[in-house]
Amino acid sequence: MLPTEEDKKYWEQMRLGEKNALFGLYNNLYFHLIRFGLKINADDELVKDCVNQVFLNLWDKRDRLNPVENVKSYLMTSLRRCMLDQLAYVDRTNLAVNKMETATNELSYEEIMVGLQQDEELKNKLRVAIAQLTPRQVELIQLKFFEGLSYEQIAQRTSQSVKTAYNTVYDAIKMLRKILK
Repeated sequence: MLPTEEDKKYWEQMRLGEKNALFGLYNNLYFHLIRFGLKINADDELVKDCVNQVFLNLWDKRDRLNPVENVKSYLMTSLRRCMLDQLAYVDRTNLAVNKMETATNELSYEEIMVGLQQDEELKNKLRVAIAQLTPRQVELIQLKFFEGLSYEQIAQRTSQSVKTAYNTVYDAIKMLRKILK
């Protein structure tokens, strides 16, 4: 029997719940998958972990798997996706760790004071700018950005149409940008 026919036979038996068929697939294709994975990434531990994960996923999803013509190609594609997912996860984790490290660097007293002063200046500028809006604009800005209401909720609360609420908030934001420049 050709390897591809044998793999198809194992595949079908595995879909029916036979563990020995899963082991047969594993034994037939393990080294092919390892070689293929090493072409994608040289980290042999990552490759081995992903190959094992592919077979574990197969067993977990065996009742939902469809018949496959080329089992080896199917598993290679699964391995490639698993490895790319793992590499993306590692990248995201490293990025988060780097952000945490830079965030935990202590600021000097002067840097903290300058930051607080800049925050206060910005708040004061915003208060002055908001004071120049119409009372209706102030009310809708308050509802939208400070209370977090949707335009539909604002329209209900103020007895106006959604479009009017949207336009009023839009005009207020445009005015604030103009004033703050």
